[in-house]
Amino acid sequence: MFSAFKKAKPAAAPEAAPAPANVVSTELHAAIDSIGKQASNMGREAAEVRGLMEDTLKVSDRQGKALAALAGQVQEITRAQDAISGVSHDSQGAVERARKAVEDVGNEVAGIVSTLRQVSQAAGTITQIALQTRLVAFNASVEAKRAGEAGRGFGVVADAVKDLAAKVESSSKEIMSTVGELDSRIDALSREIRVQDGQELAKQGGFHRALADVQAGVASINAAAEQSRGICAGLNSQMGSIEGEIHQTGRALDAAMGRSESFLKVSENLIDLVSHCGIETEDSPYIAAAQEAAAQVSKLLEDSVRTSTITMADLFDEQYRPIANTNPPQHTTRFIELADRLFPQVQERMLALSPKVVFCIAVDRNGYVPTHNKKYCHVQRGDVTWDTVNSRYRRVFNDRTGLASARNKRPFLLQTYRRDMGGGNFVVMKEAAAPITVDGKHWGGLRLAFHF
Repeated sequence: MFSAFKKAKPAAAPEAAPAPANVVSTELHAAIDSIGKQASNMGREAAEVRGLMEDTLKVSDRQGKALAALAGQVQEITRAQDAISGVSHDSQGAVERARKAVEDVGNEVAGIVSTLRQVSQAAGTITQIALQTRLVAFNASVEAKRAGEAGRGFGVVADAVKDLAAKVESSSKEIMSTVGELDSRIDALSREIRVQDGQELAKQGGFHRALADVQAGVASINAAAEQSRGICAGLNSQMGSIEGEIHQTGRALDAAMGRSESFLKVSENLIDLVSHCGIETEDSPYIAAAQEAAAQVSKLLEDSVRTSTITMADLFDEQYRPIANTNPPQHTTRFIELADRLFPQVQERMLALSPKVVFCIAVDRNGYVPTHNKKYCHVQRGDVTWDTVNSRYRRVFNDRTGLASARNKRPFLLQTYRRDMGGGNFVVMKEAAAPITVDGKHWGGLRLAFHF
C-alpha cells in the first residue's frame, strides 16, 4: 500500500553521439591554429618589450658613464677651487707682508727726511759763516789798500778769501735748495706710504688704497671659491644618489631582461610546437623555404669541396681579418670569394617567395655573413647610419637571434626578434633558420627573415 508513495526513478539521460572524426580534426586544427597565432602575437609583444628594455638599458648605461665623467669633472673643479683658495690665502699674506714692508720703508723715509733737514740746517749755518767771512775779507781788503805798498800782499789774501767765501755761500745755497726740494718730495712719499693709527682708508695714500683693493679682490675670489666648493659638494652628493639609482635601475632592467627572455622562449616554444604538429600555419611556407635553401647551400659547398674548389680548412676558416676604416666593422675570411659566387643564386631567389621576406642569408656558425642580399651589399660611405642599413655583408651578427640561428642543428628554428635598421629605426619580425652542413659537419645556418 505504500507503493503509491514510492519515488519514481529519474529517466536515464540519453548518451551523446560521438562527434565525427572530421569535426574533431577541424576543431583541433582550429585550436592549434589559434594557439599558433596567439603564440606569434605573444612573441611579437615579448620581442617589442625586450627591445625597449634593451634600449632603456643602453640609455641607463650611457647615463651612468656620463654621470661618472661629470663626477670626475666636479672633483677636478673642487681641486681647482682648493688650489685657488690656497693661492688666495698666500696672496693675502703677501699683501700684508708688502704693506708691512712699505710701512717700514715709510718709517725709514721719515728718518731720511729728518736727516735731510739737519743737512739743510747745516748748509744754512755754512751760508751764514761764508757771508760773515766775505764781510771780514772785504774789510781786510779795504784796510790793505789804505796801507799802500805794505798791505798789498795782505790785500791779495783778503781778495782770495772773499772769493772763496762767495763760492762757499753759493754752494751752500744750492745745497739748501736741493735739500729743500728733496725734503719736499721725500716728505710727500713718506705721507703716501705711512699709515697713521685709526686713519680712514679714504684718507690714506694711494699705495695703501691700492693694496686694500687687492686685498678685497683676493677676499672676493676666496669667497667665490668657498661658495663654489659648497655647490660642488652638494652636486657630488646628488650625483652619488643618482648614480646609485641608475645602478639600481640597471639591475632591475637586467632582471627584467632575464624574465623577458623566458617569456620570449615560451612563445617561441609554442610556435615551434605548433609548427611540429604537422598542421599548416602561416609560418610553414617560410620554414619549408629556409630548409630548402639550406639544403641547396649545403649541396653547393659540398660540390665545391668535392671538386677541390676550396678545402675544408678554408671553408671553415674562423680567422676574421678586419677591413680597415669600416664602421660598423667588416671582416674577410678565406671563403668570401666562394660565397660571393655561390650564395646569391639561392639567397636572391628566396626574396621572391613573398613581399613579407626581408632577407635571406647564409651565415657561418659564429654569425658571420660573408655575402648578404644585393640590396644590403653596398660599399660603406663613411656615414654610420647609412652603412648600418645598407652595408650588412662581411659582418658578424652574434646577437641572441643571430647566434641561435647560426648554431642551430635542429631541422629548423623559428624565432621572433626586433631588428635594428639603423638610425633609431627598429622592426619586429620572425626568422626561420635551418642548419647548413658540409659532409656531415655543421658549417652554419640559413636565415630567412620575414614580417608578421
